Amino acid sequence: MSEKISVSLRVNGRDYTVTVAPNARLLDVLRDELLLTGTKEGCDIGECGACTVIMDGKAVNSCLVLAASAAGKEITTIEGLEQGGRLHPLQEAFMQHNALQCGFCTPGMIMSAKALLDQNPHPTRAEIKTAIAGNLCRCTGYEQIVDAIEEAAEKVGPKKI
Repeated sequence: MSEKISVSLRVNGRDYTVTVAPNARLLDVLRDELLLTGTKEGCDIGECGACTVIMDGKAVNSCLVLAASAAGKEITTIEGLEQGGRLHPLQEAFMQHNALQCGFCTPGMIMSAKALLDQNPHPTRAEIKTAIAGNLCRCTGYEQIVDAIEEAAEKVGPKKI
C-alpha cells in the first residue's frame, strides 16, 4: 500500500537511519528495528507510561509518537542510562528501595524520573508524584518508587543525572 520512509534519529548517543512504514511508531522502531526492548509496550494508547522514553529532554510515550516525527531528535531509552557497566543512580535506587516487582513499568518510571531530575534536581515528593503520574504500576506501589527517586536526587545533587 504505502511506501516506506527513511528516518534518521539519534538513540542513546548513536545515530541510526531506519526504513519504516509512514505510520510506524517510535516504540516500534525502538523495539523492532533497533532491538531496544527495555522500552515496554503496554496499553498502546498513552495511558500506562510503560513505553516512556526521553525525546529532546522531555518524557514522551513512544507509543504515541510517529517515528517520522522523531527524525533528527535525541532519544534516550532505559538502555542508554547505564554507563561503562555501571547502573544509573536511579536504577540503583529502584533496586535498593524494592521499587520494582514484576519490572514491567520500571523502565518507563525511571525514564519519567530522569526527565524530572534533569529539569529539577531537587524535586519535592509532590513534584515526583506529578512527574510519574502518567506511569502505572500494578504490583509494587508508589511509595517505594517515590523514595527511590528522592534518594537518587539526593545522591546526584545539583548536576544532571
